[in-house]
Amino acid sequence: MNTFKVYKLGIVPYGKALDLQLSLLEKRKNGEIGDTLLLLQHPPTLTTGRRGNMANLLASEKLLADRNIHFEVISRGGDVTFHGPGQLVGYPILDLSEDKDVHKYLRRLEETIILSLRPYGIPARSIEGVTGVWAKWHKIASIGVGFKKWITYHGFALNVNTDLSYFDMIVPCGIQDVRMTSIQRWLSRQDEIDMAGVEENIIKAFSQVFNKKHLKTVTLFGNDSEGSADFELMLDIEKRLER
Repeated sequence: MNTFKVYKLGIVPYGKALDLQLSLLEKRKNGEIGDTLLLLQHPPTLTTGRRGNMANLLASEKLLADRNIHFEVISRGGDVTFHGPGQLVGYPILDLSEDKDVHKYLRRLEETIILSLRPYGIPARSIEGVTGVWAKWHKIASIGVGFKKWITYHGFALNVNTDLSYFDMIVPCGIQDVRMTSIQRWLSRQDEIDMAGVEENIIKAFSQVFNKKHLKTVTLFGNDSEGSADFELMLDIEKRLER
């Protein structure tokens, strides 16, 4: 069985997270690190993929500025989507050079999220021909991936305690009339869902779906960071995030 490590990064600006992914991608390509899963949140951010339709961005530049929302065109697949606090973002840095199957990889990401939602009793599913994860007819997770020499980056965004009003500013993933939901909304909870519990569900599901053993989790800027065997890599990551 192959292995992977998890890095929990907290809330990270989108540009810094992308810079970090590209750095780790090179390290993975060169064999300096093994397969890695980054788990984090972003400040309010709208992104669109390299072939996204700008007509699906419904907000003006002024509105984005007034609400302090960052917008960026990026190198993943997919259309416009939202990232923000209360949303769990996962960026797998995996070597797929032996498999080279994008479709299979996307389905595995969907299955990972579907399994992670089972403990909450959410009837999550995929829909053929549309990438992402749905709770009945409400979309609960978006997926957009990128590859460089078959090393993966970008990934998935699962709405946990997300402020869903942000999605009113876009046509999510370019799908007309889509209705978004979150774990908190689906369960009709007033209190917030424990993010750490969702992270653990994702890690377990990722291990099962990708048939990889979870070696360890490193929480950056946390109590366990200084004792980590990954200290040098951790320092490099922290420097990039602090720029």
